[in-house]
Amino acid sequence: MVVAMEFRKDVEEILPGVVADRRHLHEHPELAFEEYETSKFVSERLASLGVEDLKTGVGGTGVTGLIHGGKGDGKVVMVRADMDALPILEENDVAYKSTKPGVMHACGHDAHTAMLLGLTRLLMDVRSEFAGTVKVLFQPAEEVPPGGAIGMIEDGALENPRVDAVLGLHVSSETQAGKIGMRSGSGSASSDRFRITVKGKGGHAASPHQAVDPVVIGSQIVLAFQTLVSRETNPIDSAVVSTTAFIAGEAFNVIPDTAELRGTVRTLDQDVREHLEKRLTEIAAGIGKAGGAEVVVDFIRGYPGIVNDPEMTDLVRNAAIASVGEDNVIESPISMGGEDFSYFSLERPGCFFNVGTRNEERGIVWGHHHPRFDVEEEGMSAGIATMGNAVLAYLDS
Repeated sequence: MVVAMEFRKDVEEILPGVVADRRHLHEHPELAFEEYETSKFVSERLASLGVEDLKTGVGGTGVTGLIHGGKGDGKVVMVRADMDALPILEENDVAYKSTKPGVMHACGHDAHTAMLLGLTRLLMDVRSEFAGTVKVLFQPAEEVPPGGAIGMIEDGALENPRVDAVLGLHVSSETQAGKIGMRSGSGSASSDRFRITVKGKGGHAASPHQAVDPVVIGSQIVLAFQTLVSRETNPIDSAVVSTTAFIAGEAFNVIPDTAELRGTVRTLDQDVREHLEKRLTEIAAGIGKAGGAEVVVDFIRGYPGIVNDPEMTDLVRNAAIASVGEDNVIESPISMGGEDFSYFSLERPGCFFNVGTRNEERGIVWGHHHPRFDVEEEGMSAGIATMGNAVLAYLDS
């Protein structure tokens, strides 16, 4: 078996190539399910490395490949990276700035893809030293529900050969470069959306008594939603209900016919999730009826929450300690953000962990989905080393 620190040394040697790949991908971002050139770049790189059973078009634009250990059959572990960018105009002044106006890798998926390509290279170099199989999986459309993971699963990405465990990572703008974070159990929230249409009766703003004002009724709904968490959810159970859009009317002197509300619901517990969906619908409909309006609620289930398997999390924690030292391994806080790696972790035991890429000295401090988001590329080496040592430890366990 490859010694952990030797693996970290190998990572440092290939890091310039990983950085180059990340910058190429950053310059050429593609939105969800449009990752055609990214998939081509990935598949060509995998083919050049000698990865076997290369498949493209999995779940749309996904790519998978196999690395067979030279010591025979054994366990199968999957490592996932997502590939899609966001509809954001980049504001960074860097040499590798996005060449596509209005499209940007503002969440680090370029780094995830580059790290997995680098890891693939290293695992191919040492494949004679382990038994079992590593499936590398490059996923489209993490940013847009229903996401790319579920489509890849439906296309058989966890079969042939059957995957026994799954691993994934995400860069973290809140964690200093060089540090690795993970937590056992709930790691992220389920991510649901709602769209509510309030159908009133328009009229002249000077004669509100002759209208059914959807703006007032919609405002009452927004305020009532604040009690869903503060008065209907156990304070021990984390939850978020945020109304993020209120669309109604165009003129100063016209009461509109309709108003539309949009927002998100984030929960960690399935029972809380179901309760909030039920009560959100009841509250909106009840307020609408009381005000004489018709209310239509469209509640859209999004990603379930990630739940990290305790044994897989311990394995990753030990791999991180071996790679970066115990002082650089931290307990990640629970995130209320959504992540469709959850579909993989629902099917197989797994661990999804964080890789620090923050560097205050260089001004790399902006949060995910911000137009000035960037990553401290030196931090990618800790992520590759941790993932590599976790993969080897799992196959050897």
